[in-house]
Amino acid sequence: MLRLQHIHHIAIICSDYTRSKRFYTEILGLEIIREVYRKERDSYKLDLSLKDEYVIELFSFPSPPDRVSRPEAVGLRHLAFAVTDLDACVKELTKNQIKAEPIRIDEFTGKRFTFIADPDELPIEFCEV
Repeated sequence: MLRLQHIHHIAIICSDYTRSKRFYTEILGLEIIREVYRKERDSYKLDLSLKDEYVIELFSFPSPPDRVSRPEAVGLRHLAFAVTDLDACVKELTKNQIKAEPIRIDEFTGKRFTFIADPDELPIEFCEV
């Protein structure tokens, strides 16, 4: 059996690098570890952390194909972030013109959660812990 330690990172390809960089850094508050322009690929790679833990690689590529999101397709379903105050989270998202779905309660855990979409319609969940 493999002895996995933890998730190392999540890679995301965006369609508009500037817009997605702003979303993940200024709105979600992830910190920039490193930003690299890869000339041979005409691509940016932005490494982002959450509380000093490397979590996301944000890539830009020329003309990437659209991601099928709805109806849901096979593959990565969504990203989820833990928050301590879901109401404050939704208020901050709304302040930044980001629409959150109505808050729901997980039928198994009893915990509250909601979803938003990133600039490329990637679903992002916020779970109250």
